[in-house]
Amino acid sequence: MRILIQKMAQATRTALTAGCLCCLCCLVSSCSETSGEEDEYANWQQRNEVYFASLADSLSKDPTKWRRIKNFSLDPNTEGKATDYIYVKTIAPGGDSESPVFTDSVRISYQGRIIPTTNYPQGKVFDGTVYGTYSMATNATTRMKLSTLVVGMETALQHMHRGDYWRVYIPQEMGYGNRDQTSSGIPPYSVLIFDLTLVDFSPAGQAMPAWSARQKEWID
Repeated sequence: MRILIQKMAQATRTALTAGCLCCLCCLVSSCSETSGEEDEYANWQQRNEVYFASLADSLSKDPTKWRRIKNFSLDPNTEGKATDYIYVKTIAPGGDSESPVFTDSVRISYQGRIIPTTNYPQGKVFDGTVYGTYSMATNATTRMKLSTLVVGMETALQHMHRGDYWRVYIPQEMGYGNRDQTSSGIPPYSVLIFDLTLVDFSPAGQAMPAWSARQKEWID
């Protein structure tokens, strides 16, 4: 009987040890996964500031494709600080000469991303009208009031012409700033990167042709 009791006690200690080890492994695994998620955005504000500052080099290397445009609400005749500007790269120019104004409605096709990270080397997409590869043959469009967008987008669109396809880089000061938009895929202090095509625009209260009526022009 004594031997049986000893064996039962030994079995109990073994089971408890195994259970503790199992719990410890689960805890370590859980912490590891959480750490990995946090590392995706570690030092996020600093990384975004460095990324945006590097765009000045792109402008100096290829000023024929790159532009720096000042926040439309600021005095255009004075030099502002670095984050008073957006950077834009022309991917394909349009053939029009007119631009929308602040009170207009615009029809656009776009895809919004944040800066590249380990898991998203092209930048994580947080919004857009794009399905697969960016192409006006397959992209959808959306109509909205220009004045309802973030300041960086409002600034870009007022310099675009119908048919322009730009890549727009917006500092956090002209985007969502320190607001937590993580539920939408945008951490605080994020530089916003938009592939953006201005399809059409019209004054407030004026009808705009439906996309289905104009899409063939873009595909051809």
